[in-house]
Amino acid sequence: MWALRIKGVEYDYIEEDLRSKSNLLLECNPVHKKVPVLIYQGKPIAESDVILEFIDDVLKDLRYRILPEDPYECAMARFWSKFGLDKLSPPIWKWFTTQGKEQEDAYEAAMEQLLVLEKVLDEKKFFGGERIGFVDLSLGSLSYVIPIYEDITGVRLITSDKFPWLSAWMEGFLGLPLVKEHLLPLDKLRPRYQAIREAFLSK
Repeated sequence: MWALRIKGVEYDYIEEDLRSKSNLLLECNPVHKKVPVLIYQGKPIAESDVILEFIDDVLKDLRYRILPEDPYECAMARFWSKFGLDKLSPPIWKWFTTQGKEQEDAYEAAMEQLLVLEKVLDEKKFFGGERIGFVDLSLGSLSYVIPIYEDITGVRLITSDKFPWLSAWMEGFLGLPLVKEHLLPLDKLRPRYQAIREAFLSK
């Protein structure tokens, strides 16, 4: 949605109940059976980063490019997006859904990867420079859910003293009008994540 807003494109949004997946979702994403799915001219595209790249390619003449024009910078953007998916998200999720020694180990692993991202930002406002780009959109949801995780667990993961640039990035990203207008209400998200954590801990 953020990418479509950047491009200034109107769209229809369909909320999906993942506890009772619709036939439309199962038909459009039969491999992973997950959201998000973008349906463009009757054709479905699945997986967040794939959708971002598709939006940037098919709407390349609208507004500005989400991926950098420079081939090297473009490759680096894809690399750091994949880093978020493969290296950063798993320990953060494990930290949120465990307790005791397992949670402590996941916390340390998450901190290690967050320090890597802190160095990547290196005083930049956004990963894309002065305006948001591919990496910001790819990692943007973390800026919203990590504070929820922190609130539920009672443990801070990202603080301004340890991660000044990440903290500033999170605040700046969430402060953008196009981002603020498309965030799920906290009163809906927090109970969901609370229930998820409790379910994992009860296993």
